[in-house]
Amino acid sequence: MSTVEASGDGYRVEPLGPQTWDAFADLAERHNGVWGGCWCTWFHLYPDCPERKTIGNRAFKQRLVDEGRAHAALVFDGDVAVAWCEYGTVEELPNIHHRKEWEQGVVRMPDYRITCLFVDRRYRRKGMAAVAVRGALQLISAAGGGLVESYPHDLAPGKRPSASFLYNATRSMYEKLGFSYDRPKGKGNCVMSTSVPPAEA
Repeated sequence: MSTVEASGDGYRVEPLGPQTWDAFADLAERHNGVWGGCWCTWFHLYPDCPERKTIGNRAFKQRLVDEGRAHAALVFDGDVAVAWCEYGTVEELPNIHHRKEWEQGVVRMPDYRITCLFVDRRYRRKGMAAVAVRGALQLISAAGGGLVESYPHDLAPGKRPSASFLYNATRSMYEKLGFSYDRPKGKGNCVMSTSVPPAEA
């Protein structure tokens, strides 16, 4: 299993997988399953499947992880996961907000998309979302790189909503991470992208 050191941050980043499921689950359970019990499944669901409704979000997410169909960068402080960044191919994560509008504006299909960030409430306002995204980009690089899209909130100057509302952080954060603004998406969101080179052998 790959492990990366988020450059200059002092936190360990590991990919979500069967070996790190318990740490991911502990973080989700500390926050009531996250986003109303979603367990970071919403972006997998287009269309929704009867299996999820039968077994529930937690078990469904674990099955995706066990089958290699769910990817995320987990940020660890010691042995405890404190943040994650969900990423994957469009096929793996087909369900995004304003999906039809996004489809109409596609010029080049991304190789990966970043769909969701989550940070333990004790670690918010400390730059952990950026640590998680950097970790995801490093894991994508290790997997061969490619065009990566994200869909952050494009906030009006001076607007500062609750950190728990920002499921994919802000345009300004992604700009600092080297993403370029592509186009608006829905009300208050946008499409941003960056090209990630493959890791050197």
